[in-house]
Amino acid sequence: MLFISHRGNLNGIKKKLENHPKYLLKALENGFSVEADVWLYKKKIYLGHDEPKYLLTNRLLKFKKKIWFHAKNIDVLPFLKKKKLIYFWHQKDDVTITSNGYWWTYPGKKILKNSICVLPKNIKKKLNCAGICSDNIMNIKKKFYD
Repeated sequence: MLFISHRGNLNGIKKKLENHPKYLLKALENGFSVEADVWLYKKKIYLGHDEPKYLLTNRLLKFKKKIWFHAKNIDVLPFLKKKKLIYFWHQKDDVTITSNGYWWTYPGKKILKNSICVLPKNIKKKLNCAGICSDNIMNIKKKFYD
């Protein structure tokens, strides 16, 4: 099972910290993968949900096998592919295929064995999927998978 921190959140949403490089590193250093929103803006790569906010650091890229980059603009896709990073693009599709072959499944949509279940609500038992991406990933892991 893959455990993916949504924008660096481990135990609830912290909007002011989301996608900040230090916040993402904290989740990575706690053993989780992370989903990070990424943009190409003025020929540089930035993190941020609604806008390009923080420069992507080389320190973060050392964890490239554990970061799932959500492309927020189409222009960033060639960079992500060239660097052989894990990435995907979606808006409100039921599912999108990630660059490493998983099905990134929109919240509330049907999950399958190869799905990354995104932002599940009211989990009552272990999920039958490849991974979970959540703002409460630490609690989910402890409650159902430890």
